[in-house]
Amino acid sequence: MDTEDTPVPHREIYDAGNKDSLPGSLVRSEGDDPGADELVNCVYDALGTTFDFFLAAYGRNSLDGQGGTLRATVHYRENFMNVFWEKGRLVLGDGDGKIFQLRPRDLLDVVAAGVSRQIQNPQLRYFNQSGALSESICDVFASLVKQYSLGQSADQADWLLGAGMLAPNLKAKALRSLAAPGTAYDDPQLSGKDRQKAHMDDYVELPLHLDNGGVHINSGIPNRAFHFAATAIGGNAWEKAGRIWYDAATGGKLAADASFADFAELTATVAEDLYGTGKELDAVNNAWKAVGVR
Repeated sequence: MDTEDTPVPHREIYDAGNKDSLPGSLVRSEGDDPGADELVNCVYDALGTTFDFFLAAYGRNSLDGQGGTLRATVHYRENFMNVFWEKGRLVLGDGDGKIFQLRPRDLLDVVAAGVSRQIQNPQLRYFNQSGALSESICDVFASLVKQYSLGQSADQADWLLGAGMLAPNLKAKALRSLAAPGTAYDDPQLSGKDRQKAHMDDYVELPLHLDNGGVHINSGIPNRAFHFAATAIGGNAWEKAGRIWYDAATGGKLAADASFADFAELTATVAEDLYGTGKELDAVNNAWKAVGVR
């Protein structure tokens, strides 16, 4: 059991058996020895690393802050090419093996991104700028979990996400780049060049039936702002820059329909509250200016 001083994760991994019903069969619980299924074991480990990160970096005890169970279902449907959150769990397909394939040992950032949406308070509405901001917050903390696990400072990190979901024959580094949105891939099997935007001058207005108004395309703009802020502050990105983004995302002061400008203003306020009017505040303000938000 947890003690007040030493929280520990509680994990449950289920196997959907390539069916479309959730949750599937429970195949590994907290403390069980690893089994033969590498994906089960790696998702179990990735949830543990994500738990450890949020606890060590921000004192957060699991996604709900109260030691709640971390659940995931693997082997969802046949050749399913996605990872999503539903019914209180992370759900992973196996991919088609040609374009998307889950390479278990490279899935830490994919798992961390999938569960990081649950820390947002309030839950941002998943369309237009608030949805793109929600996507970006997930990407930021996925990148920070990865950097934390590798012991990398901001200037050592590759700032790439989702390499473990792409087949090795593709002309692709990853699904997304926080440092250089729009450069992660360029392959006809992935619909051509990475469409992520890096500056408000290139922001795209899309109808809601297309990517929920551009949540994955426009999220590159706040992603790049975080990269600018983290590298300007220096050191470990999860410390000062990550702390600013964490407090802004979880503090309950962000409207559910927040715009990029709203989040920029809040991160500046948090930076000043935490660190005063010095380097950190300048880094945050300059980062948002660099992507055309302020």
